[in-house]
Amino acid sequence: MKGRVIALGHLGSGEAAALIEDGQLVDFLTEGDQPRPGTIYRAIADRPVKGQGGMFVKTPDGMGFLRNVKGLGAGKLILVQVTGYSEPGKAMPVTSRLLFKSRYAIVTPQAPGVNVSRAIRDEDRRDALTVLGKAAMDGQEAGLILRSSCAEADDEEIAADIAQMVSVAAQVMTDAGDAGAEKLLEGDGPHDLAWRDWPRSEIWADAKESFENHGVLELLDEHMRSHVPLPSGASAYVEPTRALVAVDVNTGADVSAAAGLKANLATAQALPRQLRVRGLGGQVVLDLAPMPKRDRRAFESALRAAFRRDSVETTLVGWTPLGHYELQRKRDRLPLVEVMN
Repeated sequence: MKGRVIALGHLGSGEAAALIEDGQLVDFLTEGDQPRPGTIYRAIADRPVKGQGGMFVKTPDGMGFLRNVKGLGAGKLILVQVTGYSEPGKAMPVTSRLLFKSRYAIVTPQAPGVNVSRAIRDEDRRDALTVLGKAAMDGQEAGLILRSSCAEADDEEIAADIAQMVSVAAQVMTDAGDAGAEKLLEGDGPHDLAWRDWPRSEIWADAKESFENHGVLELLDEHMRSHVPLPSGASAYVEPTRALVAVDVNTGADVSAAAGLKANLATAQALPRQLRVRGLGGQVVLDLAPMPKRDRRAFESALRAAFRRDSVETTLVGWTPLGHYELQRKRDRLPLVEVMN
């Protein structure tokens, strides 16, 4: 099927959302028992972890781990925001630098100033949005980032969105509370995230049968398999372990001199979507097909271009002494295998 479809549904008792482009599943969001990323707590500082430069904090939903603490003593109250999902048995990652994000705007209480997304390149539009943002934030101490979705949006709609986020941010940031830990703001679920972060689609399917009507479960089954077919008979295997995500690349029947480079370039192009839909993060190690060292730069360029378009924060770490390539990826999604099993 040609075109873009956003299908909203449920897996188990939780919300789920699928983004399909030309019949291919390009993104998938779901939720589980862990707190949603974006959730904000009034937390209590518990105990420092000096070797890691962080501190455990108490929240109503369990322990969180806060990095880069300075001047924070045990027992003090602090506002923290969940930044991603935790590994089994570990504290959830939190930050004290809060963000209030909506479809058009991100309010940044600790970073004043008005900024426009670099993805908007039309100078006239950037100037107009800067004026709009400064007017909307007049008298406010918080900062503002206008997102790429503002490029073609209605100015009144953007202004209303900013006003709503400013109101929410002010309410949370001025919360005095009592001496206890408390959840102040629930993070967005998959349905709200789909509206907030995904591009507008030709079809917005939110009926009860939307997953069935658009074949979402069949598309998910494809990503439950470790095998990923690539062009020219090459393939990759994406296999998560407790310590890392291993990606093994094979050339298949191609025995030409450039077979390894072709397979590796195809992997670079396919990898962001494969990791995104499977909900995989943390350390990712690529065991690439054999190729001359002179071809490494071409592979790195292809990988960098592919992840530049990805919505999940990913750091390209580089080569190991054994010739593997390593990535570090934010855990902002639940692993698909946990949700489907």
